[in-house]
Amino acid sequence: MRLLVIKTVALVIAALSLAPSFAHALESYPRLMIWPAELWRETTVFNAQFWLFAVIGAPTDILAILVPAGLTVLLCGRRPQFVLARAATLTFGLGLILWFTVVATANSVLATWTPGPVPADFDVVRRQWELGHLTIAAVKLIAFALLALACVWPEEAKPHAK
Repeated sequence: MRLLVIKTVALVIAALSLAPSFAHALESYPRLMIWPAELWRETTVFNAQFWLFAVIGAPTDILAILVPAGLTVLLCGRRPQFVLARAATLTFGLGLILWFTVVATANSVLATWTPGPVPADFDVVRRQWELGHLTIAAVKLIAFALLALACVWPEEAKPHAK
């Protein structure tokens, strides 16, 4: 029963981590192809649209690594569940690494922008920010699928004692 509860908690946290990334993916087409630079900058940089992504999303992303890691420990000796859970944990970790190396570096540039003319580096920074989020969404989707497989993989049938 304890394992079932931990699997459920791991899946819920993983889904909550994937959801904002998937939302970014759904927003990406108009944000990259339709919105004028001024609208993108206003919504992304100046009006706190993504404040809760940081306040709630960041701890959730950490938990999406830690809880599956704990599940991995509990699944030790149960292959392929253990291997799948470990792969999910590492893949969620990769998503966080990508956030720090791609999105956070774009965020550091966005933090220097002020109202007024659109900065000369706008297209480069916007593309890095948006494509970083798209990549992270894909990585988290893979991680979620691996975790789901680890959680639903059937236990090996044990031979009956005679």
